[in-house]
Amino acid sequence: MTSAELIMTIVVFILAGVWLLVGILNFFEKGFLLNNAYIYASKAERKAMDKKPYYKQTAIVFCIMSLMFIIIGLSVVLKSSTIALLDIPVAAAAIIYAIVSSVLINKKTKK
Repeated sequence: MTSAELIMTIVVFILAGVWLLVGILNFFEKGFLLNNAYIYASKAERKAMDKKPYYKQTAIVFCIMSLMFIIIGLSVVLKSSTIALLDIPVAAAAIIYAIVSSVLINKKTKK
């Protein structure tokens, strides 16, 4: 393994750990809510908002992102570009989950 690959692997696994930590904190509803619905809401809307579904959605997406970075790191360590192809269905799952959960959250809040 070259020094560039080693540095890249370390950075990728550190990012995976950071995303996993952010995901875990969001499961416990701790820290800033990194969700567009919350970020773009006014102060009054933020106070009235039920943040629990948004925390859960954000937590799941960050955990999936962590998995994606782990897959990238493993593909570098194992020197296998075919492992990196596993990122495609994982990324697709994250996108589909984010869209579907946003629609479901909006349906529940409009009732």
